[in-house]
Amino acid sequence: MTNLILSVLMLAGAALLAGGIYVLRKGINKKQGLLMLVAAAVMFANVGIWTIPTPESNLPASPQSAD
Repeated sequence: MTNLILSVLMLAGAALLAGGIYVLRKGINKKQGLLMLVAAAVMFANVGIWTIPTPESNLPASPQSAD
């Protein structure tokens, strides 16, 4: 499920990046174009953060088995 979410974020980030560049080059609405570029950067940063491997000792707490 995580791979699906990260893939959707990458596709949405690419669409925002392309749309932001298009809007800026057309000169339609510069503020909207800049906000689209910022949103794309945030999405790419989130994907980068979630894909960085973590050491075993830093994993979130998991339920303990009752042995």
